Amino acid sequence: MAWRGWAQRGWGCGQAWTLPVCGGSYEELTAALAPSRLLRRRFNFFIQQKCGFRKAPRKVEPRRSDTSSEAYKRSALIPPVEETAFYPSPYPIRTLVKPLFFTVGFTGCAFGSAAIWQYESLKSKVQSYFDGIKADWLDSIRPQKEGDFRKEINKWWNNLSDGQRTVTGIIAANVFVFCLWRVPSLQRTMIRYFTSSPASKVLCSPMLLSTFSHFSLFHMAANMYVLWSFSSSIVNILGQEQFMAVYLSAGVISTFVSYVCKVATGRYGPSLGASGAIMTVLAAVCTKIPEGRLAIIFLPMFTFTAGNALKAIIAMDTAGMILGWKFFDHAAHLGGALFGIWYITYGHELIWKNREPLVKIWHEMRTNSPKKGGGSK
Repeated sequence: MAWRGWAQRGWGCGQAWTLPVCGGSYEELTAALAPSRLLRRRFNFFIQQKCGFRKAPRKVEPRRSDTSSEAYKRSALIPPVEETAFYPSPYPIRTLVKPLFFTVGFTGCAFGSAAIWQYESLKSKVQSYFDGIKADWLDSIRPQKEGDFRKEINKWWNNLSDGQRTVTGIIAANVFVFCLWRVPSLQRTMIRYFTSSPASKVLCSPMLLSTFSHFSLFHMAANMYVLWSFSSSIVNILGQEQFMAVYLSAGVISTFVSYVCKVATGRYGPSLGASGAIMTVLAAVCTKIPEGRLAIIFLPMFTFTAGNALKAIIAMDTAGMILGWKFFDHAAHLGGALFGIWYITYGHELIWKNREPLVKIWHEMRTNSPKKGGGSK
């Protein structure tokens, strides 16, 4: 009976019970043995649960991204998203299916739209030429206003190169999105749609929108300065329409490469910025003009060739992706650079020079479409 008392104390069943001394009644004996029967049932229950019964499945809680773990150190270039829950799929490869189709579809639409845009631009140049002659004649006979602000803006705009005028709209869009980050009530929306992560519920639209998104002023200023510096060269090489198709496609493609790297490594931190698309522009110019001389803005006395600069950038981003450096999204940088090299080397011949069938279809649609005010005979 001492063992029973010890077992009951060990299982937390209260005080030890012992049989009554000789002369006790039947009721007292039953009362004394009742706790031991209860203990036996409880003891048998624990044995069965340990050896034979299945445990109830745990409730899977939404996993937070690596930005909330101690292993991930948030970069100063991305917004604080520690309180944002991400939901990585139990089958991470499947999360890349929709982004892959979106990347292919968006790239095709971008180049198709650029081809139609070029057709419309060439068609309107003749009419614009005659309209320009008429406008110049009216300006010559119209009295000019001294110190007109609009005139100064037009003069500044006309002094810009075609490439600088093209990227002005891109820079304005980036500045606008940067201002939206400063609105507290829009933080959840900005994190949801303007940062890209394969663990996010929204996968496709952030692949494009994050290309125009910057949380850090230094990050945006550095990217826009590089874009402005290479704008004239890249537009002279590709043209305005083809450049826009390459730039937008590069943003989506570099984000998809980032998705693949994050799924492979299990680091689901968010990314944002135009660095991937700008790396495509930089790589395209350096591939086309490898002997061009470049310099760093703060160290203009040190110059180097564009080819060597491209090799150094690719080597640094490759090392950063392999070693897991987290200050930049090195996978997106590397994907953008490789896309720029591929497009200048092969993509221009494969994609842009085969746009004639689409242009002919569009021309036939424009020619056969009924004109305004016209009726059927």
